[in-house]
Order: sequence, then C-alpha cells, then structure tokens
Amino acid sequence: MRSIEQLIANQQSGYSLDQQFYTDPAVYALELERIIYQNWILAGHVSQFAESGDFRVLNVAGESAIIVRSQDGELNGFANVCRHRGSLVCLDDNGNTEKFSCPYHGWMYDLDGKLIAARNMPDDFDRESRSLKRVSVEVVHGLVFVCFTDKPLSLESCRRDLAEPMAMFDFESLKVAAQKTYDIPANWKLSIENYQECYHCATAHPEYARMHTLMLGQDRRARVQQHMQERMAACGVRDINVDFTDAAAPPGEMGYAYSRTALFEKYKTGSKDGSPVAPLLGEFTDYDHGGSDFNFGPFSFMLAYSDHIVAYVFTPIDHTNSRCEIYWMVRGDAVEGKDYDVDELTWLWDVTTISDKEIIVNNSKGVHSKYYEPGPFSEMEKEERSYIEWILRELQA
Repeated sequence: MRSIEQLIANQQSGYSLDQQFYTDPAVYALELERIIYQNWILAGHVSQFAESGDFRVLNVAGESAIIVRSQDGELNGFANVCRHRGSLVCLDDNGNTEKFSCPYHGWMYDLDGKLIAARNMPDDFDRESRSLKRVSVEVVHGLVFVCFTDKPLSLESCRRDLAEPMAMFDFESLKVAAQKTYDIPANWKLSIENYQECYHCATAHPEYARMHTLMLGQDRRARVQQHMQERMAACGVRDINVDFTDAAAPPGEMGYAYSRTALFEKYKTGSKDGSPVAPLLGEFTDYDHGGSDFNFGPFSFMLAYSDHIVAYVFTPIDHTNSRCEIYWMVRGDAVEGKDYDVDELTWLWDVTTISDKEIIVNNSKGVHSKYYEPGPFSEMEKEERSYIEWILRELQA
C-alpha cells in the first residue's frame, strides 16, 4: 500500500483516481478530517421547521445531528449524543417534540440543548455543563445547511451571489413535496463523480436524455440554448451565470454555482411528456423550456425547473457505502392532489437515480478488481475531473 502522499504525487492528470482512493480506510479517514466534516451539507428547507419543536436528524459518516426549531424561533443544531454515556438521544428521523429524552437512562434536554432532568445524580452534579454539544447550522435563502465543525467555511459570498437567482425561484417560500433516500453500496466519491458528468446520460438514461441537452455537441447545444435565451425575459427569467464551484471558491468560503440550460423544445419541465407538473415558481410567468443547476459545496446539488426543484444530497456512510437524499420542492401554497401529483413530480429523478445506483455499484465492483487501472477522461467529464482535482488539493492541505 502506497502512502497517501505517494498516491497524490503519482496521480496522472486527466485520469480517474487510483483504486486505493476508493478502498483504503486511511484515505477515508483523511477525507473525514479535511473534507467531509469541514463542509456544509444540505439538511432540508425551513418549511420543514415551521413550528417550535419541529426537528430533523441528519446522519453523515458516523456523525448524527439534530436540527430543531426552538421556542424563540431560532434553528439549533446539536450533536445527537447524550452527555451521560454517549447514547444517541433522538432515534426518529423527524417529528415535533417539547424535549428530547435519551432512551438509555432518561436524561432530558430542552429545545436549546440544555439538560433539564437527570435522575439520581450526586448533589454536586453540574447540570449546566452537560448541555448537548452544538453543530453549525445556517440558512441560505430558505435552505438549511449543517456542518460538523465549530469553524465552518463562510457562506456569505454564496448568500450574496446566489440571492438573485434564488429569489427568481422564491426559495424561501417553497415547501418539500416529497423526499426519498437511496442507499448506495459504493464509496461516496463514485456517487458524486457519476452525478458530475453526463458522458453516460445518452446510453444510461433515455428518460433524461430525451428532454435535456447536456449531451449534445457544442454547436447544436448553442442553437438550442439561444432559443431558450430569446424566451427568458418574456417568461420572467433572468440570464444569470455564477461559477465559484469548490475549485474556484474564494479562500475560506464554500463553493457555489448557478447556470441555466435549455431543454428540448417539446419539454417545458422535467416530466414524462414535458407538461407542467406544478404551479410556476417565484417570478416565472411562463415556461422558457429551461432548467437551472445550483451547486452548494461538494455534497449538495439542485436542478431547478420552472415549476419544481429537485435537490440532491450525497453523503458518505463509511468508506464503502454512501447515501443519496432527494428533496422535491414546489410552491409553498401548492396543494397535493390539486396542483401536483407526487408520482408525476418525482418520476424522472426517481427512475434516473435508481438507474444511477446500479451504474455506481457496477462501477464500484470494477474499481475493486485487480484489473482496474485509472482511465482517461473524455471532453464531457470536465466537471468530474475538476472535482477530483479539488479533492486531491484538499487532501494535501
């Protein structure tokens, strides 16, 4: 086994990663320290914390966080670890509560994380020093992010530079219409690398490929893009491009990006036949036949159509397993069964993610083979190449 320093030094530019990056627990341990616990991860939307006591639990790479709306309206984040002997405090994924009670010995905590009850403790027991430990929580225009460090990257540039495109979709007034979890028995990097490139889209995703234009040649794609751009103003859409992805992020800041890409003419949105699946969002007055991409750091991505938004969140479970969480968001005043049907809303990205899971697992099996060796990237894998180059730089930091 080569050292991590040797692995990085020997990595050939323009090629996929060496096998050891996916299989070596020592590499994963360094990723935990320098990447996974240092970066913000999408944990939901503010609409999921509408009332005092509304909570959700985020599990990432062996760590667990409770995000809860306090009595004073603030969002709190706590490590889901009892201050007695370390049991998980909250075993539910979400809900509403007035207090958290550890299922092991019954220690109780209020919505501000303070220990409010602990049976049979000595007279000199200092209850105030046993509050739940905090994790970092911030809201960016309605999106809730969590980071497992007390010195996280700044979100100020992201909040400022994405304010205009996020206002266009009225992110703060959205609601989560559906949420699904996909467990993937593969290293987290393989899962995100697959999301980063569309080299596989034409062969692996016929449902996606018949409506999206990312796999087109440059000239043809430019023509379709121009048709969309000519419609944008009349549809209430502004032509905005922001590119500060992780590799280009300002020092001390989380990476972020925004762009809009044309769909084929027949398709107004990401649905089976291209027809609308929900009411128009925010400032949209009509369909420009486009879809927008948002990037929020290295784990959270979004595809924003004119009438709904699909958020992808990739998280490691351990060095051989990962998870994909998908949120489908619509206008906050949209009514299920009247304004949208959940099956129609979720169809495209559910069937695509199920296919991607199979692709990623097969990729993982091949990467674990003694015959695997890194291969050269195509012209359609520039984003994936940039992503792994960023990972290498972070591991060297």
